[in-house]
Formats: sequence, C-alpha cells, structure tokens
Amino acid sequence: MHVNSQHHPALVSDELGLELLRANEVLTNDVVPVATRIVPVILSGGSGTRLWPVSRESFPKQLWPLISDRTMLQETVLRACTDPAGRVDFAPPVVVCNQEHRFLVAAQLAAAGVTDSRIILEPVGRDSAAAAAAAALLVSEEDPDAMIWIMAADAMIADTEALHRLLPVAAAAARLGSIVTFGIQPTAPESGYGYIEVGAALDAVPGAHVVTRFEEKPPADVAAGFVASGRHLWNSGMFVFTARSLLRELREHAPEVAERVNDAVRQCRQDLDFIRLDFAAFSAAPSLSLDYAVAERTSHAAVVPADMGWGDIGSWDAIWKFGQKDKEGNVAVGDTLLVKSEDCYVRSDGILTAVVGLKDAVVVVTPDAVLAMHRDQAQQVKEVVRRLQGTQRKEALSHNRCYRPWGFYETLILQSRFQVKRIVVEPGKMLSLQKHFHRAEHWVVVEGSALVVRDTEEVLLRENESIYLPLGCVHRLVNPGRIPLALIEVQVGSYLGEDDIVRLEDAYARC
Repeated sequence: MHVNSQHHPALVSDELGLELLRANEVLTNDVVPVATRIVPVILSGGSGTRLWPVSRESFPKQLWPLISDRTMLQETVLRACTDPAGRVDFAPPVVVCNQEHRFLVAAQLAAAGVTDSRIILEPVGRDSAAAAAAAALLVSEEDPDAMIWIMAADAMIADTEALHRLLPVAAAAARLGSIVTFGIQPTAPESGYGYIEVGAALDAVPGAHVVTRFEEKPPADVAAGFVASGRHLWNSGMFVFTARSLLRELREHAPEVAERVNDAVRQCRQDLDFIRLDFAAFSAAPSLSLDYAVAERTSHAAVVPADMGWGDIGSWDAIWKFGQKDKEGNVAVGDTLLVKSEDCYVRSDGILTAVVGLKDAVVVVTPDAVLAMHRDQAQQVKEVVRRLQGTQRKEALSHNRCYRPWGFYETLILQSRFQVKRIVVEPGKMLSLQKHFHRAEHWVVVEGSALVVRDTEEVLLRENESIYLPLGCVHRLVNPGRIPLALIEVQVGSYLGEDDIVRLEDAYARC
C-alpha cells in the first residue's frame, strides 16, 4: 500500500508510517536491478570528544575497537566491500580523513584486507559537506553519474544484510535526482539524534518516501512525540546520491563550499598513496554539515525507512547500550573487576580497575587519564575536553602512546632534563634520517634487532646491546628483522620537545 505523491501530498498517516516499515523487506525484493554499482565514501574526520579519554584528536574514536575486535573504521569499510547476495557491486572505497591520521587509516585498511582504496587527506576539518564535496568531485572526474553512498566511519549496523537489501532501493531513488538518506525506525525518544518526518511515497520507487522535513536533536518531550506519531525516523546520516546530484545541490544551497572545494580538488596533489587537498583553498571552505548544507535545504530529499540495528556510537552510554552485558547488565572491557555493581560500563586499557557497589556508572581508565561519571551525564564529557583544552593539557588532544608510520613510541618517564621512551618499529620500517640540537640519546635494544646509522657508520644491535647518539649527530633507526624492534630510549638535554627534530631524509615524505 502506497500513497500517490501527486494526489496525497500530505504526511503519511500513523498507520501507514508503521506499515511501510513492516513491509520494507517485501518491497525491496523486486524493484531494482541486480548488482547496482555503488562507490562507498567513508568520512573519517571526526574527533569524538564525547568518548574521551579513549578518543582524542590524535587518535579518534573511529580508529578504536569499541564494539568488536575491529576498529569502527574497519567495520564500516568491510560492510561496504562485498554483498554476498550480489545485489550491490561495490567500487573500491574512498576514505576522507584528517591528514594527521593518514598512516593510521592506511594501516587499518590494509589490516582489514582493503588494498584498493583511495584516501583523500583533509588539511583541516571542515565538516561533512566539504568532505563529501571533495569525494564527489574526484569520483565525478571518472563518471559524473556515479552512484555514491556516503557514511560516517563511527556508526554501528548490526544487520548488514538488511542494509545491502535496501541500498538498491536508495540507488533507484537517487537515479531520479534525489538526495536519499536512510531513516531508522526509532526504538526510544532519543534527544541526541536527528529526526526525519516521512512524507508521501515515491511512486517510481517502492520503499522510498519524500522527506517532509528534518528535525535536529529535539528536546526529550518533542522526541517522545515524534516516536509516538509513527511519522518520524531517526536520521542515520548515511546518504545515497549521484555525484552530479550532490554537486548540483551544493552549487545551489552552499555555493561557497562548492567553489572552495572545487579549487582544493583542482590543486590537489598525490602524496605517496594519498590524495592531498590544497591547504589554502580547502581552509577557505565554510564548515557545514552535509545535513545542514544540502539535506535540510533541498527540494529533492527522499528517505528509505530501515530497520538494520543502526546506532550512533557517540557516547559511553551508547557503547554500554550496544555492548555485551553480563547478568547484572554490566559491560566490562580489559583488566576489570566489578562487585555488586549494575548496569555499568567499565573499561581499562592498562591497570586493574575495580568497581564496587555502583549503578549506572561509567569508568574508563587509560594509561594517563581516568573518567568516572553517571551514565546519564555522558553528553557532558565534551565539557571535560573543553576545560582541558583551555588549560592546554596534552591529555585533551593526544595519548601517551603516539603512532607513527613506522610504529609507535610512548613516554615512560618525563622530567625536566631527561625522558625515557619505549620505541617499537615494525619489520622493514625505518625512522627518518635526523638530528637534534638540544638533546643526546641512548638506545638499548630489548627485542629484535636494530640497524643504526650514526653519522658515517652503521651499527647492527641485538637484544641487550646499546648505542650512544651525541647531541647533533645525524642518525637513523632501521628494523632489518622479521619481528618488531623494541628499544628503550633515554633522552638527556635542555629541551626534549618533539619539534627538536631536523629531518634530512624521510621515507614517508614528512617535513
């Protein structure tokens, strides 16, 4: 049963709104061709401040395994690679990310078995409209009518089969020029989600409907009314459109975004395996969400109602809701011990963390920070980050462990004139050829083997062997072995900052 949009422009009734959701599975079986070609575009530029202290600017939430053994980025890209039923033919994915995360993103994609992606680097964050525009412009160079499915890298979808079943429906509506989103059947009056009011059915595409309007994060009482009405769906933030349609809408509704990003793409350059957007042009683009720039303004918005186990992983309370709970309703991750506690989320990325007699609590422990709060205060974590930033605390932005394209390092001890670090270098990788003006270094190999360049000599070190690098000497560290190289570095000097590095040569094209 459908509403003819030419004769019934009014909103769908409560009963019809519920019926279209129940009937969705039947509707999607016969309406579109098999093997719809779609280009997945994954936006991985957020910082996820509400998931501090795990998610930080240097290592945001989409790069962490929060719901499964895979990171959020890996979960997202894998559901956009293969449709076992053959309804969707996925092109190689396009990932848009912050330039500072490029090596982390590339490594995680490779670990997931995705080797054919294109990675676009944003020089600065400009929200989802600019990121989507950049991806659409690059895709349109090959095919202006290419079908694009755009999504954030940090959402959960439990029923991937249902998603794949609905993608061809969305693509059929997008071929008509629509900007199509997936609307999720609400299970609760969530005030932290955006809502879509569902309008008349699209005659040409069973299973798709006109969008009457978007409502962004309403108050709790309004959200309750939306859920009760049967006419409202959660806004998933996933969109399907052709490259041509999105660029048309951007030129009409957000022309400055379209113009500046077009300049950034025209002046982009290849940087190793990455596509680096022009800094000046992209920085000049307004910071707007795709919802605000296009979806809420276009007269061509459509929605496909969906029930696919979708969730926005945006807070610790949300992670508790989707996590595997014990019989007391607790979700425990890492080295934890819970006694007489109920409905808690407890996570430790290091030391033993014991919780006794708490209810509805969140406790998150990292090597350099602890967060403890009631679950209903989950949205206030961003205020913690804001205050830390105001006092220039490093914990607001970066972790004790810092990742590099060759591996990682972490600070063990930091004093005024010396610092002790643990450095891990992956097999076959090397640090830049460099020197320091303010510090000398001592290296002790504790695992694996190290090839050390020191001025004009090369020294091979094995476990329990060491070397001294005097202030000002030119040096490089290489792992020539087949296992990770781990060493302890002791720095001594008047200044120990990471900016006291003069790179003379670098395999990863860093300055």
